[in-house]
Amino acid sequence: MEFTRTASQKYGMQRRRSLYGGTGKPPALSSGPFSTHILPGMQKSDFYSTMSPFNQTTDNHQTFTLTGIPGMPEKDFWMALPLSLLYSTTFLGNIIILVVIKVERSLHEPMYYFLAMLAATDLSLSLSSMPTMISVHWFSWRSITFDACVTQMFFIHTFGGVESGVLVAMAFDRFVAIRFPLHYATVLTHGVISKIGAIVLLRSVGAVLPVPFLIKRLPFCHSNILSHAYCLHQDAMRLACADTHVNSIYGLLAVIFIIVLDALILLISYFLILQAVLGIASREERLKALNTCFSHICAVLLFYVPLIGMTLIHRFGKHLSPIVHTLMANVYLLLPPVLNPVVYSVRTKQIWQRIVRVFCGDRIGP
Repeated sequence: MEFTRTASQKYGMQRRRSLYGGTGKPPALSSGPFSTHILPGMQKSDFYSTMSPFNQTTDNHQTFTLTGIPGMPEKDFWMALPLSLLYSTTFLGNIIILVVIKVERSLHEPMYYFLAMLAATDLSLSLSSMPTMISVHWFSWRSITFDACVTQMFFIHTFGGVESGVLVAMAFDRFVAIRFPLHYATVLTHGVISKIGAIVLLRSVGAVLPVPFLIKRLPFCHSNILSHAYCLHQDAMRLACADTHVNSIYGLLAVIFIIVLDALILLISYFLILQAVLGIASREERLKALNTCFSHICAVLLFYVPLIGMTLIHRFGKHLSPIVHTLMANVYLLLPPVLNPVVYSVRTKQIWQRIVRVFCGDRIGP
């Protein structure tokens, strides 16, 4: 009897070793008295998917860790001064644009109202990213709470969509001014301009509003380190330890509804503008009409070229250094708000003259 029991124990041990390896014990997910074991043939991800919602929520991260310069946190301070200069230039330039348009009654025209919308959007977009960018690079404060991160990503994506919509509205303004110059003031009345601005804002808010709820439903039980010094939907989504297909599909639909659709409208608008310009008999008038579009074309390129570059690098540049990805993301977020007021101030004669008049008085003529 004793022999039979020993033989059966040996057989059992051999069986366990064949299933679990040399120790005969199932591998533990974690060490300690409350370690949990994975069944044979079961993947770690399968185990997490079978955990109860209570266990998942207790593992959720309450904070995320922001990243400055990837792999070189000790050199984040190098970016402090350039960032301060960029944000200072952004605020100064866009505030000057807004003040000049507000003060000078001669600039109370549809074109300049849309320019004021663009300046206000650039200010809002910069204010959305500035707190975390400054805290990471100036003070090395890399921790951000989950709710603060979700709030920041909502405002960054919302104002990004608003900027795209404002650029479309400005293209419509240029088309009406060139194609129907005699009806320009009657078509783009104050009421119409206000409705266009409201539609642009509400469209972007409506498209981005589900994003915080889609993120908040996900469990985060893996790494909590983000790729940038600010929060983006796609960046936080990749850290989730659950199925993110709904987030991915909705994000793609939102991009198509806002960015892709606006790009198509801009292309059609400039095709119609070019067609209208070619119909003008005088060569001087044609050049003058095209010149009024130059600043807007620069603003469109400043918005879409970094966006396309960032998308291509994200899709095909996985072998590139993380620093390249971070640089392109920062260029997309920071460059347009800095350069838009510079382009419009330099290229638009009326804006430049009014800026000089507001800040220098009557010492310089118009």
